[in-house]
Amino acid sequence: MSEDLITGLIHHPYQPPAGFGSVPVAVHKASTVLFPNVAAMRARNWKSRAGYTYGLHGTPTTFTLEQRVATLEGGRFCVLAPSGLAAIMTVDVALLKQGDEVLLPANVYGPSRELARTLLADWGITHRLYDPLDAAGLRTMISERTKLVWLEAPGSVTMEFPDLRGLVAAARERGVPTALDNTWGAGIAFRAFEFADGQGVDIVMQALTKYPSGGGDVLMGSVVTRDEALFHRLGQAQGRLGLGVGGNDVEAVLRSLPTITLRYHAHDRSARQLAAWLAAQPAVARVLHPALPGAPGHAHWAHTCSAAAGLFSVLLDPALAPQQVDAFVDALRLFKLGYSWGGPVSLVVPYELSVLRGGQPGELQGHLVRFSIGLEAADDLQADLAQALQQLG
Repeated sequence: MSEDLITGLIHHPYQPPAGFGSVPVAVHKASTVLFPNVAAMRARNWKSRAGYTYGLHGTPTTFTLEQRVATLEGGRFCVLAPSGLAAIMTVDVALLKQGDEVLLPANVYGPSRELARTLLADWGITHRLYDPLDAAGLRTMISERTKLVWLEAPGSVTMEFPDLRGLVAAARERGVPTALDNTWGAGIAFRAFEFADGQGVDIVMQALTKYPSGGGDVLMGSVVTRDEALFHRLGQAQGRLGLGVGGNDVEAVLRSLPTITLRYHAHDRSARQLAAWLAAQPAVARVLHPALPGAPGHAHWAHTCSAAAGLFSVLLDPALAPQQVDAFVDALRLFKLGYSWGGPVSLVVPYELSVLRGGQPGELQGHLVRFSIGLEAADDLQADLAQALQQLG
């Protein structure tokens, strides 16, 4: 050992004793991974989770989260990404190439649609939008160029719950893989790999930013599959894109996962109470909540799901002026104005349907406002809504 103090500190011989156990998972941070010898270095393969090669390809901490998220979703293999959108991109890059086509639901998450419209289009990958409530229509749209069908349950902002079984069956008949954005379902509302007929989607993507994190302080995404060959394609895309996640962020999600079902059902209960109450208010033309009878796709939700998360939208009276709607949103005190959802604080965002869908759908008339219900007392949130609605009187 060198007598130099700094060299001695960097190459200190001490190793803590093995056998330490605790509830939290240890946080391993690494870019460089050390090998005991050249033979071990040459024997390691990033495709295998039996060993470590480089920080980008995983540490004991990230491997642990991967396995727990895979279990949550009912899958076998998982790759992590630094955001939900990065997870979507990982799937697209893994499965699509120049000349291919991807089909997206008409109510798809906006950034996913923009990704297809811009970057994928620049690479010679085309896209078309389909009606998620019309499985027969999807079947007729699939062509030889179609290499991926994205699903979203429910649709972004307007909350239509799709005919998942019919859509998956239509794609499977044509040999096209399906990828589901399951951020809303979170692995709890339904089992995406196991529908009643024993069939399910091929890939499940989730923004861990939302319910798995639960704190509104982490950006992360996941992609899960049961197919090992698909997993290797996804892992290759992840590595070539250089998509890694930080150890502290992984720690935060691992710490929150044990309470996800408790939080999810609490969000769900409060959201249903508030959605039902809002449906009876004179200024509310319609409530868009999959669990409410009459909501778009409610029958599909009832056939598929056991829960409904804490997200819903309302259509306020079309006769209201936009300034009145803004005044209603600004008058809310407990609901904070901000994007995302799944955290402890209730959020609200007004949307313009004409911008959101490129033209206001015929059956959706009014001013759309989306609510994410947090963990505050539902009665307090209801009182907040009641006082803000007075701005519309």
